[in-house]
Amino acid sequence: MTHPIPAQQRLILPLDLPSCDEAEAIITQLGDAVQFYKIGYQLMPIGGISLARRLIQSGKKIFLDFKFLDIGATVEKGVASVTRLGGHFLTVHAERDAMAGAIAGRGDNQQLKLLAVTVLTSWDKNNLSDQGIDQDVEALVLHRAERAAEAGFDGVVASAKEAAAIRQRFGETLHIVTPGVRPTGARHDDQKRVVTPQEAIRAGADYLVIGRPILSAASPAIAADEIVSQIKQAMK
Repeated sequence: MTHPIPAQQRLILPLDLPSCDEAEAIITQLGDAVQFYKIGYQLMPIGGISLARRLIQSGKKIFLDFKFLDIGATVEKGVASVTRLGGHFLTVHAERDAMAGAIAGRGDNQQLKLLAVTVLTSWDKNNLSDQGIDQDVEALVLHRAERAAEAGFDGVVASAKEAAAIRQRFGETLHIVTPGVRPTGARHDDQKRVVTPQEAIRAGADYLVIGRPILSAASPAIAADEIVSQIKQAMK
């Protein structure tokens, strides 16, 4: 495999829920089945930061999916504030000035890993064309991954559809965090570039962000355990 990461820590559960009370109820149900949680826009303004602190204090790992994009000085200040939270992953859009600001804002903090957002997994060639971008998805992902590596970022967020190409070009330089992963038979919902957990790991992804198949399951803990089992199988 690429990076020596335990199978259970490769699964990241996004807490995309309407309230922190609902998030904490799921966390309680999951117990030790999930070790790594993602907090994004939905919870951030309604107690998500406090929840992140509590989870970190309890020994969980936290992915702060804030997708910073602004002038470098502003991103620098935002990232400097995030470092005081004690989180483990933080997203920044793969724009040169924003990434430089993020590196400056992180300073010597080695726990917080900076991830560059390449192309959202809900986008395809039509979405890029609508924005005036005359490139296919993989070419744009690789271009932005190149900028992330040059900036000194720790990894990228990209679909597993591009993971193999990223791994081939950058080797072990970048962690690859992959959303848009669905177990076999699960609904794709709003994702377009979708793969199974096994396909993602075998393509070179390090971490898989999987939410709805766990959150909507009758037993979230069993669903999480099954996904971790699939990850283990793919790592052999």
